[in-house]
Order: sequence, then structure tokens, then C-alpha cells
Amino acid sequence: MEHLSIDIETYSSEDITKVGLYKYAQSPDFEILLFAYKVDDGDVIVVDLTAGEKIPLDIILALGDEKVIKHAYNAAFEYYCLNQAGYPTPICQWKCTMAHGMYLGYPAGLGAIGAAIGLPEDKQKLTIGKRLISYFCKPCKPTRTNGQRTRNLPTHDPDKWKLFKEYNAQDVVAEYNILQRLNMFPWPDNEIKLWRADVRMNEKGIRVDTDLIAGALAIDQEGRDRLIAEAVNITGLNNPNSTAQLLPWLNDHGCTISNLAKDSVADALAGELTPEARRVLEIRQLLGKTSNKKYETMAAAVGEGDRVRGVSQYYGAMRTGRYAGRMVQMQNLPRTYMGGLEEARALVKMSSYDAVKLIYDNVPDTLSQLIRTAFIPSKGNKFVVADFSAIEARVIAWLAGETWVNEVFATHGKIYEATASQMYGIPFDSIVKGNPNYSYRAKGKVATLALGYGGGPNALIAMGALRDGIPEEELPELRDKWRQANPHIVDMWYRLERAAVEALESGEPREARGIVFQVESDIIFGQRFLTIKLPSGRKLYYNRPHLAPNRFDGQSIHFYGQETGKWKVLDTYSGKLTENIVQAIARDCLTTIMQRIWAEGYDIVFHVHDEVIVDAPEYLTVEHLCKLMAQPIEWAPGLILKGAGFEGQFYKKD
Repeated sequence: MEHLSIDIETYSSEDITKVGLYKYAQSPDFEILLFAYKVDDGDVIVVDLTAGEKIPLDIILALGDEKVIKHAYNAAFEYYCLNQAGYPTPICQWKCTMAHGMYLGYPAGLGAIGAAIGLPEDKQKLTIGKRLISYFCKPCKPTRTNGQRTRNLPTHDPDKWKLFKEYNAQDVVAEYNILQRLNMFPWPDNEIKLWRADVRMNEKGIRVDTDLIAGALAIDQEGRDRLIAEAVNITGLNNPNSTAQLLPWLNDHGCTISNLAKDSVADALAGELTPEARRVLEIRQLLGKTSNKKYETMAAAVGEGDRVRGVSQYYGAMRTGRYAGRMVQMQNLPRTYMGGLEEARALVKMSSYDAVKLIYDNVPDTLSQLIRTAFIPSKGNKFVVADFSAIEARVIAWLAGETWVNEVFATHGKIYEATASQMYGIPFDSIVKGNPNYSYRAKGKVATLALGYGGGPNALIAMGALRDGIPEEELPELRDKWRQANPHIVDMWYRLERAAVEALESGEPREARGIVFQVESDIIFGQRFLTIKLPSGRKLYYNRPHLAPNRFDGQSIHFYGQETGKWKVLDTYSGKLTENIVQAIARDCLTTIMQRIWAEGYDIVFHVHDEVIVDAPEYLTVEHLCKLMAQPIEWAPGLILKGAGFEGQFYKKD
């Protein structure tokens, strides 16, 4: 025996969509119902554990055997559930077919990748499978018809149970067939190690401050009750939170508004309104503060040891390989720009709405800013946090050979001031506070952040140029001056695109700035990719690439990818290709640093974009963590990196 393909069906009274895998499997009533497996190229066997059948001893031994590789689709589920159910199996022997598919640019769902990869899709069977899972794997609503039971057992519908066993076996077949196709394009060993490390990190989880969460939820509910009561008093409506009731009232009170979407409410508040209509719309905004729902998510997901697990998704961004957030969505937490975080946390733990209102006035905003601080280190430890400084600006300048930018990062590091100096020909030393030329720093900053990937005025606006006081009519000039100051970066956009197009047209590899473009295919299953080999050796995969007309009446690279939940044809261009490559290299820099940190025995409990959060003993310092981040990377000679960070007893973001 060398290989096991596995799929299990389970039961838990916890809702996995709300609490996540780990709390789901930690439930006292969690159990494995069916265990389907396939040994090497043999037939699929289904073990019905509800009927008293036992998993064969040789399979139990194989689960712990280092020489036997275990595969499953979304293998973290099978791995964790089996361990929870008393079948020890270390993660070092597991591989994930879903993660392998995501590495190759395929969608994540089993049905979705099956369709994308060319396996016949029986939509009716998929629908039946979902219904069977809902019937047997979740609690049911007690009714007079079902005898007030709260769970459906196999004996309640033997025909459905027989069908469910067939469905379980078919999932193993589907996973195995998908794996045969994916194996034509191997999943690199280093990426497998990173996936396993991600599983271990998710399994350990992050400790949360349950007192803070409880206080925040209590204050938030009291605040909502007060706001709704105030709106009822102003409007006289039964439910002023109802769009159907509120819109007519607003129109009757001088506010002509067609809907209550977030942007529409903001636009209305910017105009002339009666005091009553203005206050009602302000209340609407406060009630719509969605970030505070993260407290509810944390409260639902917190499991053993007051820890939230499963917040990271390996290869969540399939065209760069960057990680994505799950559950609490760590990637989009509000910033903590207020002072006195310790004091604010203490007041919230007291569940004192009036005290928070008295001191901070805006209660929803205060709670929103404290969300990050709900994450705390293990007892006796501290958080040591560091992130890369200006990582994308560093990577793009290094890749393009933009010498003056690299020299800035090698010396003083003031890239915004240096960019303004280069763009406008003013002395670098004059861009300091108190000097009139300091106003140019804002232009250097927004240009650096917005223009590296071929963007123009719209990109500058999206990055906040207008908020920074830069007139809209100056934006085209700002774009042109940045491009004149960064000719090697501009040249690289077109070199990369030209190399990609030539690789598609010729079928031969093409290289630009050390990046290798190549069309790769297999003759057995007919898969075809445009691959982009990065300096680290990792490849990006663009599925079924071809040249086709774009919306600007020109030719561009098209490929199949997932967007807004759909598998469809997408297109790309010079700036977007550059962005994907730069962000992918930045990701590889981060994973290189993460491996250094693990090698020294420290626990990364989560990471966000280009930041790592280490649950560390007292002797780890910020200086040492930043030193690890600044050490040269073997595959990126000349790339100058720098880390900055802090340490403390809770997470925050300035």
C-alpha cells in the first residue's frame, strides 16, 4: 500500500458554515458516519460506522504510516476529523487535491473543479448529494410528522442512506480522477510543506479575549436598541430599519432617495436635509456598521482553549498564491487609529455602554477599532508583530532594475519623498515638515502606491489623491511625471506582456526580467496552461490561454479563471500581469520569512498580507523578528527588504 484516497461523511450539531471546521469537530456529538477509501488503484470501499462496521486494521495502521500518502479533497477536513474521532494520522503524510488544484489556478469546490477540468458533471446528482448531507449530517427540525426528532438516522430512511453511501463512494472516485489530471503538473514539495504548515497553524488557532467579545456584543446590542428607539420616536414607524417603511417617510420629509444602499445614504447626507431626515440617515449608517458582526463570528467560532481556528486559506488568491482569510476575515479588519486602547478595552469588558459613549462618543466606531485587540497571545506569551515595509514598491523596482529606487531602499528608505523629488526635480532635503515643498510628499506617496501597474487618474483617485488635496485636473500630469521618473518599470510592463504573447504564439519559452513564460500542456487529458516561472522557482498557472480581441479593440491574453464565484474567460494586460508577478514574488518573500521563523521554533498564529503575528515567549524581540525579515533571500539577490513591528498583549494596526 502506497496511497489512500479518502472521503468521510460526518455529523455534528454545530453549523460548520457558522463555527468552522474545528469547533464543528470539537462538538461532543461529532461522529464519523461513513468512511470511504481507495487503496492505490483498487476499488472504493465504504465503511458504514453507524451499522457497527469497523475500519479495517490495515487501513487504521496506514493512516499513521509515514510511507502511505493520504489524499482527500479539502484534506484538512478529513485530517482533523479523523484525529478528533480517535484515528491518529499526522499531517506530514497528507496531501490536498483541492490545494493542488488551486495552485494550478482551478476553482476550489469539488463540483466546480470537476467541471473546469473536464469531468462529466451530473448536476442532478450534485443536488441530491447536498440534500442527503442536509438530511443525515445536520440536526433536523422536530415536527409532528417526524415524531419530534432532532436528527435523521439511517433507519429513518434506508433508501436515502443507501444512496448516501453511493454518493460517499462517488466522491472518492471524483477526487481520484481529478488527482490523476492534476498530477500531470506536480505540486512542488515546498508548496506542500507550506500547505501543511497552514493546516497546523489553523489547527492551533488564535486565542481571543472572550470578555472583550462578550462586552462588545452587549454594548452593541444596547446601542442598536437605543438607536432604533430613537428612530421610532422621530419617524413614528413600527420598524424604521425596514426599507419599505423608511423610504416613503424620507421622501415625505424632503429627502428624495431611491434606495438605502450605503453609497446612496452617504450621498444624501452630503446634501441639504431637514434635521429629522439627517438624523434618521445617520442612525441608518450606524446600524449598518457591519464590521462589528466580526464579534459575532468570533463568539460563534471560539472553541477549545478560547481559540478561534481556521482563519487562513492557503493559496486563496489563485493568480498570485497569496493567502486569503476565512471565518473572521483577518485581511479586512478595521484599523486601530484611536489612542488609549487599553482603557477602551477595559470599559468594553465592563459592558458599560454609557461609559464608552461618554468618553469616546461614537460607540460603533470604538467597537469597530477594538476588533483587532480581541486577538491575544497565549498565557505567558506576547505578540511580536512585523511586516515588510513597502514590499511591492521594493519588489517592482528590484525586478525592473529601477536603480534610483533601489538606492533609496538601500539608504534612507524615504520612498515618497524621493519619488516626489525625482518627479518634480526639487531637492530631496527640502521635502520636510515646515517647508512649502513638503506638500509634494503627498503626490509622491499616492503616485508610488497607485501607478506601479499601469494605472492613471482613476487609480490615483482610488488610492485617495482627491482626499489628499490633489486637484483632479493635475492627475494626468502626476501620472506622466511618475512614468518619466520610472522608465525601467514602464518598460518592464510591456516586456513582460510581449514575452507572454510571444510564448503563446510560438509555443517556445520566452524570458523577460528573469521571468520565464511558457505554454505547458499534457497530451493525455488535454490540459493547457501559460505558466510564469518566478525567481523563487514557483510557477503561476493561467488555464487554457489564448489571444483574443479585448474591449479596447486590441488583442490581449485571455484565459479561464474564477471571478465572483464563476469559472469564465478573463483577460489580462501588461499592468495586470506585472501586478500578479510582483504580488506573487512578495508572497514568496513572506513564505521564505515564515519558514525562517518556524525554523527557529516560533509559532506564527496568523499572517495578514505582508505581516506576521508570532505568539512568542518573552525573549523574542521585535528587533530579532525584523532582522529575520531583512536577511537576504537566496533566490532574490539584490532585493533589499526591511521589517517594522511592535510587541504587546493584543493585536492592533496603526
